[in-house]
Amino acid sequence: MPSLKTEMEMGYLLDSNISEPDRLVIDNGRCCPARWTVADIKSKVLKKVLTLQCVGELGMKLDTVKMSLTLGHTSDRADNDLSPLSKSASHRQWLMDQALSLFAFFQPEALNPAGGFHALAQDGTPLFCDREGGAVQHLHNTTRMIYSFALARDLGVAGVDKIIDHGMDFLWSRHRDTKCGGYFWGVDNCGAPEPVKQAYGHAFVLLAASAAKRASHPDAERLLADITEVIQTKFWEPAVGATTEDYSPDWCALDAYRGQNSNMHLTEALMAAFQATGVAMYLEMAESIAQLIIREHAQAADWRVPEHFDAHWQVDYEYAGNPMFRPAGTTPGHALEWSRLLVELYILGQRRHSWMVPAAEALFVNACTLGWNDTQGGFYYTLDWDNRPLQTACLWWPCAEAIGAAHVLQSVSDNPIFEIWYRRVWTFVTNHLIDHSEGGWFPEVDTALRPVDNIFVGKPDIYHAIQACLIPLKHEPTLGFSQKNIET
Repeated sequence: MPSLKTEMEMGYLLDSNISEPDRLVIDNGRCCPARWTVADIKSKVLKKVLTLQCVGELGMKLDTVKMSLTLGHTSDRADNDLSPLSKSASHRQWLMDQALSLFAFFQPEALNPAGGFHALAQDGTPLFCDREGGAVQHLHNTTRMIYSFALARDLGVAGVDKIIDHGMDFLWSRHRDTKCGGYFWGVDNCGAPEPVKQAYGHAFVLLAASAAKRASHPDAERLLADITEVIQTKFWEPAVGATTEDYSPDWCALDAYRGQNSNMHLTEALMAAFQATGVAMYLEMAESIAQLIIREHAQAADWRVPEHFDAHWQVDYEYAGNPMFRPAGTTPGHALEWSRLLVELYILGQRRHSWMVPAAEALFVNACTLGWNDTQGGFYYTLDWDNRPLQTACLWWPCAEAIGAAHVLQSVSDNPIFEIWYRRVWTFVTNHLIDHSEGGWFPEVDTALRPVDNIFVGKPDIYHAIQACLIPLKHEPTLGFSQKNIET
């Protein structure tokens, strides 16, 4: 009877050629085919799906997963090849096709002639808004569009310069506060109905500026210089090594709240700024945040990422804020996101901080163990501090982050659990989150795996989904997206 490793060497059965749907149970390191030998499996052609149930090396029970052909599976690897699926030419082409389809979905309709970008409905048309001044456009959406289409420019997608130019102009002329400095959270055709200045939004301004610089945009330098000064002088707390949160238009602190979400995204943006400029300050700030949020707080919380803090950076276990940006409890998706960022930060920092890799592994495994819905699949949005699901809907972005994290972890670890999860999550996304009819990804499905509009409406975002497609195409986790390093 073949060993678990032997069966997993066949591509974890995703590349195995099986003629009919059936069940193969792998348990306790042994393989028990229902009616096929290994030779039988290899000799047949997969027409539909295979249902797989196994136990991973870390003792994590992986529930029944449907594996489909749509991931670009082939049998182009040797039996003993444990290389990631992302090294398969067919899968890489599939990833590229998915990325291009996302750009095609958002590109034609998202641009708002009045300035900024439309929110899109499920079918990709602009969401109607009849309020005076039109729809409020939020800072993170404007900046994420700039960032995402800068990636599209790297891929040679036609017509994206217009979108980048449009976004950069709107960001500078409408979001930027010309009187007091900084960037308004929400603006419309008449002004700034939501003038609060948030660290979260400013982190994405830095990310957009860094992407624009790498894309050689003529306005990138002034934007990068401006946002760097704002972050350093208004948000950054040197004694702590992290950012504060919310301010009024004239820079009065609105409350004592401190949050990990804004600091996590600032870490991402600081790494992008370091890559774009080579300025060590950005890297040092990113490492400082990781030290505080992960090495100090997440490790103390059994590798769960505390979300909410008071002014002295003590965890606020009872906090319950905005369900989209500051929900109660813990958020497995953020642990997965931090897992990826830590690996990237470790490599950017010349592998100086040895604690980052085991921390990234622990965050990933813990998030998958606690956060994965063993019945329907997908990740619970939030858990309470007893690890019970709070918000049970499955959102798209934790799945996207899990894909990116699973991929980059394979650059620093040979544990096959990360490849298992890479394939597992992509399979769930393909079966339940990618809208194969209209395009884009559904942002949310309920426990019956039906698309719903409870927290997010329409198709709100390209940022997470496009990174899930493009991160596995990079040769190294820290390299930028460019045609030369994502050859399929």
